[in-house]
Amino acid sequence: MTIKIIATNRKAQRDYTILEKFECGVELKGSEVKSLRHSKANLNDSFAKLDQKGIILYNCYISPYEQSSIFSSNIEPTRPRRLLLHKAEIRRIASKVSQRGFALIPLKIYFNQRGFAKVELALARGKKLFDKRTILKERQIQMEVKRALRRK
Repeated sequence: MTIKIIATNRKAQRDYTILEKFECGVELKGSEVKSLRHSKANLNDSFAKLDQKGIILYNCYISPYEQSSIFSSNIEPTRPRRLLLHKAEIRRIASKVSQRGFALIPLKIYFNQRGFAKVELALARGKKLFDKRTILKERQIQMEVKRALRRK
């Protein structure tokens, strides 16, 4: 069985400089897992914060499963979800996030080979406007070089 990617956060690569990546489990309800299996999730504008209970994922939209029962259909789509990590990893992340300018950004949600839903969490630093501009200029120069090589 291969890895099935459910949702990706494309804005993360553009708006943040990714320094380190972590794989975490997610605490989900049964109907949320069914909804994820049908790729009904969105990571836009989602983020993670450190709490006393651990690391919590906010604003991750998982649409309600249409065929769920009355009891499991009352789940809020953007409810905070706890991320599952080892204590040592949480301590290591906490020490880095306490520094100024760092954020925890989810990059993608996927099912691993064993069938568990995982979130790829990134320790990131926000990019400034001039950083984004220089990256765009570099890309444009690379595209022009490729075009010139194709013509010759």
